[in-house]
Amino acid sequence: MLFIDFFYTLRGYGVPVTVENILEFEKAIEKGLISDIDELYTVSRLICVKKIEDIDNFDRAFSSYFLGLDLPKIEDISDLYRLLENKPFKEWLDEQIKSGNLKLDDVRWNIPPEELFKRFIETVMKQTEAHHGGNKWVGTEGTSPFGHSGKSYRGIRVYGESGQMSAIKTIGERRYIDYSIDAGLKSENIRQALGFLKNMVPKGPKDEIDLDETIYQMAKNGGEIEFIFKSELRDDINVVLLIDNGGYSMTPYARLVSLVFSKMKDRFRNLSTYYFRNCVYGNLFINPQRTKIYSTEKFLSKRPDTRVIIIGDAAMAPEELFSPQGSIEYGVDDSKPGYYWLERINKRFRYCVWLNPIRKGRWDRYGSQTFQEIRKIFHMEDLTLGGIKSMVEYLKGE
Repeated sequence: MLFIDFFYTLRGYGVPVTVENILEFEKAIEKGLISDIDELYTVSRLICVKKIEDIDNFDRAFSSYFLGLDLPKIEDISDLYRLLENKPFKEWLDEQIKSGNLKLDDVRWNIPPEELFKRFIETVMKQTEAHHGGNKWVGTEGTSPFGHSGKSYRGIRVYGESGQMSAIKTIGERRYIDYSIDAGLKSENIRQALGFLKNMVPKGPKDEIDLDETIYQMAKNGGEIEFIFKSELRDDINVVLLIDNGGYSMTPYARLVSLVFSKMKDRFRNLSTYYFRNCVYGNLFINPQRTKIYSTEKFLSKRPDTRVIIIGDAAMAPEELFSPQGSIEYGVDDSKPGYYWLERINKRFRYCVWLNPIRKGRWDRYGSQTFQEIRKIFHMEDLTLGGIKSMVEYLKGE
């Protein structure tokens, strides 16, 4: 079987390859879909990569097996980038030679990839100034194998844009979105994860032909044509966000919560946001300063299919959760304990998730009694990319 070692390499890099993937790849070869290394990369990636978070591992495995290049992980390459940033590379490599009078003969480098990368590192370590039009240093408009906008082939492009379309490796702003489960939360991967939270339902007039139902009715009627129409599918999802923005325990997570909040506002048109301190009582607040009251009873009158996301560390004194008049904040309707209101929220809405900024690995060691009791009421995830992905699946009813 062709390339069987390649599939073992993929598994070694963490790409979950199956027997079905291998058989599908064999069929692609039989059909003549692969004639060069570019098509080999495209076809094998389409077959083997089913999750976005596996893309980087696939690229590293492919480079290792077919090009002999052991690329570092995204996070491991940061030392090299810092080395480049500490010198004025980015500034002067991005400058264009405006004269246009420099004419050079093309140079084709045939250095093996590993040796080429080794030489590049040695050159960077020695270089102390900008170079343009040369044949040795990292620069522009030259015949050196390192740099950009030059006349050399099969080198390493450093920043800039592709000209000869021949670089065997590029160094610069690695454009990627880290989708691994344990990745830190960033604007891009939060937006991507939240994008999967949809509730598609028929809306509006029935002005689209339902092809499957039309064919079924035609067969049922002995071939007599009967067009069946349906309404357009639209995303009809209502999301409510409850944020604990009071107390010192949430202060370390303020920036993280703010980032998630901003991405949710961008994603959901019908997002409603309410605030509380430590626990929910008889009233919520509609402004971050917690001065404008919103009745929790009124909140409980929202549609049962509303998706409710609560963000908080679930840490408080036991009295705040279990006792009447237990709120630590003056002016809150705490005639009934917070536990009572949390249970009512969970019973009213079919889809509720508590997002906790405390990492899941610390949950078993976290000694707060209230934390463990709230976990019994709500489905809880931590405020990581993996937690948000799990939250999305849960809120979709999967």
